[in-house]
Amino acid sequence: MILEEIVRRTQERVFALPESYPGEPHRKHVGLAQAIRSSPQKNPIIAEIKCASPSQGTLRPAVDMAAMARDLVSGGCIAISVLTEPDFFKGDTRHIALVKTAVSVPVLRKDFIIDTRQLDETRALGADAVLLIAGILGHRLEEFVDRAGDMGLEPLIEVHNGRDVEAALSTKAEIIGINNRDLSTLKIDRSTTRLLSGRIRAGGRLVVSESGMRSAEDVREIRPFCDAFLIGSAIMAHDQPKKKLEEFICA
Repeated sequence: MILEEIVRRTQERVFALPESYPGEPHRKHVGLAQAIRSSPQKNPIIAEIKCASPSQGTLRPAVDMAAMARDLVSGGCIAISVLTEPDFFKGDTRHIALVKTAVSVPVLRKDFIIDTRQLDETRALGADAVLLIAGILGHRLEEFVDRAGDMGLEPLIEVHNGRDVEAALSTKAEIIGINNRDLSTLKIDRSTTRLLSGRIRAGGRLVVSESGMRSAEDVREIRPFCDAFLIGSAIMAHDQPKKKLEEFICA
């Protein structure tokens, strides 16, 4: 399966990481949960900058990260997600700093986090928040959430089924993202957000719907079941990313 291969490649990257990162990044933490709660936008969007995906191939080659981030923020996104996985998404950890220095909104590092050294790396890169995938971390999820919080990183837990939801709710994380894409098959089903959001909201957490938003109609369909959206492919593959983002915000 593609997920197993991604995790295997990630393990290879982790082996090359240092045991510690001296000093602290020169940045001011910007809260993602607060950005969602205080958003003036009709539909709060976390816009994701990614160059490629396993399901669609290259989305946008030779992206100027800083320029793209500024364009998306001017279009109204409440935060920027930066995909740093290099082999399947053509990301780069260096992109975090390029985006962080260009914009003042929260910056989320999105990758396949499997080792606590990646949390140290994420803080050193200057990100404000980090994605933690419940289905990958399993029983270690709470440890990673607590470790991220201790570092000043805001965890966004990604879930896809009821078991993931219960694991996420047992942690202190304020934000839970529902991935409408099954990572084992790469198939998308937007009803996943509808099915899981009620339990998450009953637990007092913020819900972010991830994957599968291609049009304003899709956003209107899911809006009653979430507090924000994380959208990448549809924005990055469009000839005018800012215009596409605005379509989602105003849906």
